[in-house]
Amino acid sequence: MKLITHVEYFTRWGEELFLKSADRLFPMRYSDNGLWSAEIDRLDPGLTVEYRYEVHSGGLCRRTEWEAHTVTMPDKAVRKPVEVTDRWNDVPEDLPLHSAPFRDGVFSRTPGKTWKAAGTAIPVFSLRSGSDFGIGEFNDLRLLADWAALTGQKIIQLLPVNDTTMTGTWEDSYPYNANSSFALHPQFMHLPDAGVEEDEEYRQLQAELNSLPEVDYERVNREKRKFLQRAFEATWDKVSRRKAYKDFIGRNARWLMPYAVFCTLRDLYGTADFSKWKTEEDGADFSVYDEDMATDFAARHRKEINYHCFVQYHLHTQLSEARDYARSKGIVFKGDLPIGVSRTSADAWVDRRLFNMDSQAGAPPDAFSVDGQNWGLPTYNWDEMSKDGYGWWKDRLGKMAEYFDVFRIDHLLGFFRIWEIPLGEKSGLMGHFYPALPYSAEELHSLGFSPEAGGSGSDVIFIEDPHRKGWWHPRIAAQFTSAYAALDSHGKETFDRLYNDFFYHRHNDFWKQSGMRRLASLLSATGMLACGEDLGMIPACVPEVMSDYRILSLEIQRMSKNPHMEFADTASYPYCSVCTTSTHDMNPLRAWWEEDRKVTDDYWHSVMHREGEAPHSCEPWICREIIASHLASASMLAILPLQDWLSMDGELRLPDPSKERINVPAIPRYYWRYRMHLTLESLLSADRFNREMKGMIEASGR
Repeated sequence: MKLITHVEYFTRWGEELFLKSADRLFPMRYSDNGLWSAEIDRLDPGLTVEYRYEVHSGGLCRRTEWEAHTVTMPDKAVRKPVEVTDRWNDVPEDLPLHSAPFRDGVFSRTPGKTWKAAGTAIPVFSLRSGSDFGIGEFNDLRLLADWAALTGQKIIQLLPVNDTTMTGTWEDSYPYNANSSFALHPQFMHLPDAGVEEDEEYRQLQAELNSLPEVDYERVNREKRKFLQRAFEATWDKVSRRKAYKDFIGRNARWLMPYAVFCTLRDLYGTADFSKWKTEEDGADFSVYDEDMATDFAARHRKEINYHCFVQYHLHTQLSEARDYARSKGIVFKGDLPIGVSRTSADAWVDRRLFNMDSQAGAPPDAFSVDGQNWGLPTYNWDEMSKDGYGWWKDRLGKMAEYFDVFRIDHLLGFFRIWEIPLGEKSGLMGHFYPALPYSAEELHSLGFSPEAGGSGSDVIFIEDPHRKGWWHPRIAAQFTSAYAALDSHGKETFDRLYNDFFYHRHNDFWKQSGMRRLASLLSATGMLACGEDLGMIPACVPEVMSDYRILSLEIQRMSKNPHMEFADTASYPYCSVCTTSTHDMNPLRAWWEEDRKVTDDYWHSVMHREGEAPHSCEPWICREIIASHLASASMLAILPLQDWLSMDGELRLPDPSKERINVPAIPRYYWRYRMHLTLESLLSADRFNREMKGMIEASGR
């Protein structure tokens, strides 16, 4: 069967149109009056075809539609072609104001008034209430929503909440290394609501663990699992008969069953490294996922599988109810979409074709890390992912949208390109951009280079592309190798010219095309309001695509995007942005103030316009002034860490600012255990502070 599509589009000189469907490009024919037509042949009856139109010039995609078109072919074969006439789907100018919280009526807009909001950022594990079990829980989000509503806020921003259980040690506290992109972390369970009896043993442990100044990750998770297993034994028969439970299993079976099998095998073999899931005695080999094998294994370990499903059902219920409660108060949750996926995750085990398991994601060397960074995560096989229209990503975002109305895209640059390091290499120096446009061996030979005959190990000036043999990348920081030193002056000059073109010019259009296609497919499939983490050395194509797709940027005063300014000007922030005083990877406001006296003095003079020496500590009035300037910015969202909100009050703030930091990126294996020093109940009763905070937010028009 044949599908013929038509669309009106007026091109510029050198442009032509293509139809893209299922990773295939179909050239379009032009007729009069700007009408373009395309044909797709040999389609099966009943097939639903999804496609987008693209504008190409110079061999690259320059523009793509925001939303895809879909056509379902007739159930029975017909000779006559199916013909449709489409309209080009462009990005709405005010797309953020059409996102889920506005569409669903949680947020309302006043005609003629610019819509802006304030919010708080804090990880769930950092929350503290009187009913917790040594760690923040999903139920605490209700109290946090009460406080947010009381103070005039509209957004609660969280870190990733996915299950990270790999080793059973504190190293699992890192929230960006999940064992599943879909499963929630059992540590966030409020035990009594999952059927745990509040007996004397429970009350004693609850009081002991909840009084600790920081999270004892290992003990909390060990004890919670013990209680959950008891509750499972006692309530499973009743829970399994609930319609809500059966509906949950039906909606989530695609990821839930493989995840439950993954967890059971992890516990059986004592490791999440599925390459080691082999038993010599009976020849069992679970290192490579097979659906029939997984089904058979699940049938033989039904109790363990049911337990993991039971836990996920209760977690889903608690987070969903917290989300509904917050929405009833006019508050929405902002989630966090990590760019990476663990190589020992259920995702990588179940569908490893989507991942380059022989590579590691990281970052190239910079002024802060001369060897670059190696995150150890596999990179994405984007070509394979595109074959089904990025189905895995759409499923992942769909799951997020069950709980969140706004989301932060971690390391947005990763959708354009990633720094890929071969497996086995520790340093980022031997990495390369992926995807990229490497040089052919012939091209390098014509310039006088023989990349195949280079040095050994890291002492080379070219690295062969692992995805395309015979194609070569200039090695990052090659000028510091002896292989470079051995070149004559002409060779060095030629290499430097090649190097500068490769790292600073060659890829801009190519990466724009990569990011544009991926983000259009993903973002148009979700109603969540999208915010991007766009910090660091960002190619020019990234802000262009963010602007085109109305993705909110991240603005941090101490990380100016203007190379000529040490500090960003909050008064100049764009509307489509999120402004904040600090992130989970930085020192909060007070600790930052004491970090570097020169920087503090510069800020004191150039931003706060004060004379003399800056105070040694960031006093409450200083914090209020800094926060007021952020609230007064044009940014659509001003979302500040809870620690920085509390810094405005001399009585509520934590006495020691060094204890407020959540993560130190320079420490590869950092213990994520920061917890509020006061309870949410006491925060709700802080009347004077809450009135002051609400007054500041209202005065700013948020």
